Amino acid sequence: MSAIEASGMVTVENIQHFSWGDRCDGWRLVDRADLSVIEERMPPGTEEEWHVHDRARQFFYVLAGQATMRTREGDVNLHAGAGVEIPQGVPHQIVNDSDRDLQFLVVSAPSTRGDRTRVESPIGIGG
Repeated sequence: MSAIEASGMVTVENIQHFSWGDRCDGWRLVDRADLSVIEERMPPGTEEEWHVHDRARQFFYVLAGQATMRTREGDVNLHAGAGVEIPQGVPHQIVNDSDRDLQFLVVSAPSTRGDRTRVESPIGIGG
């Protein structure tokens, strides 16, 4: 049996679900110290808090819906099939200001566990 066969296939049905924010959902597809892959769902009108990671780089990739990634440098509008990388040390906030669910992947290296600091919203930027 190969290592891949031993680890088994991962789906949102066979891994632990968690809730965050205001009615948002997450599933940890890969949960290691050196790499994290999370599938998340945000209902319309929701946003995460402004925060920063000192060590982790992140890549957000939209599977369905539309997102706005906010940074102090400005907003990036994302649609299904589009993504954006957020370097470590860059305060950011993902927002679903559309009228339908947003579904996306967050890939972090290393994991963001213990590496998240809430920051105040920059003046003139939402959230």
